[in-house]
Amino acid sequence: MENPARRIETAVVHAGSERKVEGAIVLPVFQSSTYLYSGQSAYEDLKYIRLSNTPNHEALGAKLAELEGGESALVTASGMAAISTALLSVLSVGDHLLVQDCTYGGTRDLVTRDLPTLGIQFDFIDPAVPDSWQEKLRPETKAVFVESISNPLMQIGDLVSTVDFASRNGLVSMIDNTFATPVNFRPLEHGFDLVLHSCTKYLNGHSDIVAGAVVGGEEMVRNVRSRLLRFGGSMDPHTCFLLDRGLKTLVLRVRQQNESAVQIARFLTEHPRIGKVNYPGLPDAKVHQQTAGFFSGFGGMLSFELAGGVEGARLEGARRFIDRLKIAVEAPSLGGVETLVTRPATTSHSGLPAPEREALGISESLIRLSVGIEAVDDLIDDLNQALGRSK
Repeated sequence: MENPARRIETAVVHAGSERKVEGAIVLPVFQSSTYLYSGQSAYEDLKYIRLSNTPNHEALGAKLAELEGGESALVTASGMAAISTALLSVLSVGDHLLVQDCTYGGTRDLVTRDLPTLGIQFDFIDPAVPDSWQEKLRPETKAVFVESISNPLMQIGDLVSTVDFASRNGLVSMIDNTFATPVNFRPLEHGFDLVLHSCTKYLNGHSDIVAGAVVGGEEMVRNVRSRLLRFGGSMDPHTCFLLDRGLKTLVLRVRQQNESAVQIARFLTEHPRIGKVNYPGLPDAKVHQQTAGFFSGFGGMLSFELAGGVEGARLEGARRFIDRLKIAVEAPSLGGVETLVTRPATTSHSGLPAPEREALGISESLIRLSVGIEAVDDLIDDLNQALGRSK
């Protein structure tokens, strides 16, 4: 990590870009799959795209490491490549994982469907109830996995206790920081071992690439990289270039999205047609009091339910509401400059059987909103007109 005292507003622009190739202010795309052999004795030191060590990869890794306060960082072909490769660098046959009960659907599918076929067992934990974790612990437990802000219910667990529990029991602590971003929360500074991102979302911010990242200590990231080069989930240099460009506006985007999301959450809370709003940045939210000391913002994601009636009526109302939006676009994914809306039951968590979704609190009518950078008054007007016509 270079320049550890540099503020994040400066780091997003300059970290990893100190090398000026032929005087170019912007690092060019090194669109070469291979490089001249220069006497390397180890295979991993050869310059080759799949080994994630081209100039574009190295510059991007340096930037992400500085942003998260880590020693090293690795970019991957997707967020799920980051999560799966990181987990499989820590876990092997006979091992056991503790994982947050409400996570992104892709993560849950990986844990419930794929890890058991590799001889890896798991138990779900409630991240807000640390007293219940010890009973799930086994001698073969090797890691604990949580999200900084959960998808799609925007819950924040007891992250301090997570780190303490992992440390006391010799576990690797892993956290998906996609929703918070290093602008709002830097988990490594609070003792987490590995930070994971779907860079597809906020870090890139323009809905035009798929990418992932792993950040942490030098040795741990090196182990992940060794597994990645065999799995092949490497990022293309041009994608590295686009992600580096997107990162330069990360602070500006996220801070505006923080502010807009708070205003929208307040508007929805006060609207008579809304029954429940999930957003940790609401002043009266219990989690807001618990995390105010180390979260500087709570992101641009929120979810909500329409008020009243049976679930079938709420579902029909949710469909009409989404259809009548004029600015927000119905689409999966999140974190871009445009506002996106979706029902997680049909997108991010559609792979879960309905009873499992319901048990987690993810109803068919739950609406998830990813707040963009449009004028917040325009977004509120759009939500208001759609709510007024969705009866």
